[in-house]
Amino acid sequence: MYIKKIELNNFRNYKEQQIELGKGINLFFGENAQGKTNILEAIFLCAIGKSFRAKKEKELIKLEEKNAKINIEYEKEDRSGNIKIEINDKKNIYINGIKQSKLSDILGKINIVMFSPDDIEILKSGPAKRRRFLNIMISQLRPQYVYYLNMYLKTLEQRNNYLRQIENENKSIELLDIWDEKLAEYGEEVFKYRNEFIQKIKEKIYNIHANITEEKEELKIKYISDCEKKEKYKEELKSSRKSDIERGYTTKGIHRDDIYFFINKKQVNIYGSQGQNRTVILSLKLSELEIIKEEIGEYPILLLDDFMSELDSKRRENFLKHINNTQILITCTEQFTNLEKMCKTFYVENGNVKNIK
Repeated sequence: MYIKKIELNNFRNYKEQQIELGKGINLFFGENAQGKTNILEAIFLCAIGKSFRAKKEKELIKLEEKNAKINIEYEKEDRSGNIKIEINDKKNIYINGIKQSKLSDILGKINIVMFSPDDIEILKSGPAKRRRFLNIMISQLRPQYVYYLNMYLKTLEQRNNYLRQIENENKSIELLDIWDEKLAEYGEEVFKYRNEFIQKIKEKIYNIHANITEEKEELKIKYISDCEKKEKYKEELKSSRKSDIERGYTTKGIHRDDIYFFINKKQVNIYGSQGQNRTVILSLKLSELEIIKEEIGEYPILLLDDFMSELDSKRRENFLKHINNTQILITCTEQFTNLEKMCKTFYVENGNVKNIK
């Protein structure tokens, strides 16, 4: 799988730009705030349907312009394709020229794995970051997962609203049975998908991390959820009703799932060093890469946003040498001369991309 060409119109700081990519490593270098990450964001948007950093889609439109457009041509082993996204008052998605009615229709067309320095927050921040990592990975491979997750979240919002009505308007507590039944039904389905992929990660990450650390560290992960079984989750919801009514929100459910990471039986985000946290993230992302390869039969596209600056020159070279048959896009502030022979190189300045090698 690889992207042949990217076209940007009024996207972020790009007026009009066409970029023809190589099948291997593509290096984008230049000073900060010149538009390097915007290229990766455009690809992410066409793969997942949402930006990894913009809260509002109007942020994606160039200042003083009314609309933006991204057009990507890609190749897979068995087919070629085209994805176009138009952003104005709303977002329109076209796949091979056909307008799509659902955002989820875009999932799985282009598969990606993204590395960035901010990934450390998957470990350091709260469980929402870890759930988001799972959601992005699973949704690329199991589009039906998105349906169950969205239905769960919609039901959760309705239950929370009703909890507040019980407290403020003396509504009937018994009617919570309706929301609890649906919440447990959707929650169990989401759990099945998450548990499936947690098991896949476990199968990969142990050996990957052992190899990276030369067998010095044993990495294990533990998945925590209230929704393993529908009936048990319904009991949890019922037993927590009093607390939920007082608080005005649902305190049990897959919206509170978490993943714990342990190195040599110690929790990484509490006891791990900065280097250990970075190594765990590297192992996690490489596990994701291998899982996607097994699922679809070819490697996804790797997006490395300023990630290489986290590694010394020898580690950079070794890291890239061990990733074969994969298109890679790297953003950085320096050219990395020791990688010149391996890369197609672009210089980025003020929203302009120039191919220099």
